[in-house]
Amino acid sequence: MYRICSKKVKRCITQTYFITKNNQRNIYSEKTQEHEELSEAVIPQHLFSASNIGKFFQEQPTLGNQYSEDVTLQSYLRRHIPKKIYRDIELDLVRFGKRVATDIYDLHLECENEPPRLEQYDAWGKRVDKLITSTAWKKMHDLAAEEGLIAIAYNREFGEWSRLYQIAKLYLYSPSAGLYSCPLAMTDGAAKIMETLQESEPWLMNRAFSRLTSRLPSSFWTSGQWMTERRGGSDVANGTETMAVPQPGGSYKLYGYKWFSSATDADITFTLARVVDVHGKIKEGTQGLSLFYLETRKSDGQLNNIQIQRLKNKLGTRQLPTAELLLDGTNAYRVSEEGRGVAAISNMLKLTRIHNALASVGAMRRIVNMARDYSTRRTAFGNKLKNYPLHIQTLARMEVETRGATLLLLEIARLLGREDVAIATDHEQQLVRILTPLAKLYTGKQAVKVVSEGLESFGGQGYMEDTGLPSILRDAQVTTIWEGTTNILSLDLLRAIAKSQGEVMNAFYKDVQHRLATANQKEDLVTAAAKVKQSVDNIVSFIRQNTNNLEISARDLAYSLSRNYIAALMLEHASVPTATSQDVYAAQRWCEKDLCPVVRNSEHYTAASQTQEFQLLFDGYHDKSRL
Repeated sequence: MYRICSKKVKRCITQTYFITKNNQRNIYSEKTQEHEELSEAVIPQHLFSASNIGKFFQEQPTLGNQYSEDVTLQSYLRRHIPKKIYRDIELDLVRFGKRVATDIYDLHLECENEPPRLEQYDAWGKRVDKLITSTAWKKMHDLAAEEGLIAIAYNREFGEWSRLYQIAKLYLYSPSAGLYSCPLAMTDGAAKIMETLQESEPWLMNRAFSRLTSRLPSSFWTSGQWMTERRGGSDVANGTETMAVPQPGGSYKLYGYKWFSSATDADITFTLARVVDVHGKIKEGTQGLSLFYLETRKSDGQLNNIQIQRLKNKLGTRQLPTAELLLDGTNAYRVSEEGRGVAAISNMLKLTRIHNALASVGAMRRIVNMARDYSTRRTAFGNKLKNYPLHIQTLARMEVETRGATLLLLEIARLLGREDVAIATDHEQQLVRILTPLAKLYTGKQAVKVVSEGLESFGGQGYMEDTGLPSILRDAQVTTIWEGTTNILSLDLLRAIAKSQGEVMNAFYKDVQHRLATANQKEDLVTAAAKVKQSVDNIVSFIRQNTNNLEISARDLAYSLSRNYIAALMLEHASVPTATSQDVYAAQRWCEKDLCPVVRNSEHYTAASQTQEFQLLFDGYHDKSRL
């Protein structure tokens, strides 16, 4: 607003520029001495200048206590864990829920801003392969030990509930972890392998297991998982070229090239290789693969005959050192029966896939929480975003996805905890077998969709790297790829059905029916429960009628099973006495989905359809000779 001032003062601050018609001469009126006497208050307050860029700055979103705000996590744990145990666990999770939103989150941002780098040579030309990580990354190592992020599951202070407690804590940690959650996933898997092998390889328990599960930063070790080679990722049977040459005393020297080695700074790793026999021959295929344990450095601190060729230049997960490694006589020990490497590593893969789902669900929860808070701070067209029904509808749909994924993750963690202490029934073990690939593949797809939608809710700021938001999407994208792509996991589902002779599907069906029976007792859920029951019946019928033609439908089948199992979990969760109206609404909204795409798309699984799809895809392709 202008202040009231005299005509004389107004005249003094006016700069007049005019052009005469006769000679087009420019005449500029001189400022008078009275202009210098004007105060700044006379100038319009909204006027921009070199020293004043405006007074409005958009409030950024803030994070509250990530445990206290997560009603789904709280209610699930409270519903399942015995009261006395829950009280002890809750105290830690409330404390940790605040920490992941404060000092740990600050470390996360530092890890993002200071990615690892590699110095291959020193100033004198000597090969050193020095991997340099940030101070924040090293602090993540220490706090992971102190917080017991691995130890909780293996100390088993809370028996069968220890694993659920650990997964809940890791879920809170993951979106603030600066990707340190990745080496922790492999460390968890490595600890599980060692626990499984403790009778045949007891030395591993003293040598490494105690360190992987330590709460002391000075003794805490992390593990890698070096499987992928140049020929292929998931196809380890045909893609593994690394050879293991037996040495006197029972050790081996490994020779090979690992194409994608995450957590390159790990202390130990498990890897697959082919044993060279006395004739210099190796066995091809899965039967030729054995599992080896190696420590990445020798006792003098030098790399264990390993060369770091380069760090990977990735779309996301830039905080995590991922490298191409040359194994050139690396000292290692075979820890599986010869030719039984894939079977020996199955427990590690199961856990890393669950960690993958954990990362997906954590990313979804984080972006929803930030978008929700931002809606209370951002004003557009004269109103807060929270007051626009369309915006709230969008965020609510994201919330439904996140709640469903959270329940799936926690249910698998509960079942895994029972496996850990050897009290899981055959029914529960079959459920873990089918739910693990489903959770990994489906939550990965959910995460990319939800996080992308979340970025959009911030408008242009969601696209700015220095807000910390784009990295959530870049990092989420990897969850559909690591530990098996969507198609690979869909085929793993078919293998589980075939190898169990259908028992995993029987377990799935019975479990869903049991949960729906609970939901049928609540009037608001009867219609949704009936839809799920019909959908699951249709899936079972489809499998029975298409036993020889399931591969082409595997992806739709996996989606169908995932959606229906989440529906059953949400309906059950909404039917207990402690359920809220929001639980009921979320379950109802979930069940409005297309729960059975495998049936809806069944006409496209024919040979004729496959031919048409091939012709459609390669229509106009530049090199027909390759077809």
